[in-house]
Amino acid sequence: MREIVFDTETTGLDPKTGDRMVEIGCVEMINRVQTGNTFHRYFNPQRDMPAEAERVHGLSEAFLADKPLFAAEAQAFLDFIGDAPLVAHNAGFDFGFINNELTMVGLPIVDTARMVDTVRIARARHPGAKNSLDALCTRYGIDRSHRTKHGALLDAELLAQVYVELMGGRQIGLELAADAVVVETVATDTAIATTAVRERIFRPARPHGASPDELAAHAKFLESIKDPLWLAE
Repeated sequence: MREIVFDTETTGLDPKTGDRMVEIGCVEMINRVQTGNTFHRYFNPQRDMPAEAERVHGLSEAFLADKPLFAAEAQAFLDFIGDAPLVAHNAGFDFGFINNELTMVGLPIVDTARMVDTVRIARARHPGAKNSLDALCTRYGIDRSHRTKHGALLDAELLAQVYVELMGGRQIGLELAADAVVVETVATDTAIATTAVRERIFRPARPHGASPDELAAHAKFLESIKDPLWLAE
């Protein structure tokens, strides 16, 4: 199963008030294993960069000034993600910005039915615990020492490791003996449903009735028992 784990960086929190996406990083996974195939772009947002946003991701207005507009990379992005499920941390936020950018350039938006939100999965797995990306990396022993600021590709790579752990760890995807297991996972607002389909090899039943010699030996044994309980009144 092909999945895309992704993250975005933006100028702020709300595309409806003029905030724009300035970076996107996508990591391809096949059967929950990173393939090494990625999509990473910076974008010129055609507006200023608020200081509070720059403190988070370190992307300045000057750095982004010569980067392409989203319109120039939109089709390449859509070609990369294809029809795969899209995994993100607090996915509604990232989908909001992606779909706002697609709408601005006249392209179809990405269906939110493809959205897999690792925040919701983490809340179901660890109710009451901290479920930020940093907290989940710590919980699962994932090294994030090289993460000094938010970065879309780096965060997507970390999230890919977290996602594997949230969905059961590295044993997912292993094939044991002759049985082939296909697992499809659907994340909902309140729960995680996992359906497994196992290919089984059916064999005819073995003969299990007693032979005539065995029946005769059993009868002879019963005759040797004096005052059996099953004959008591």
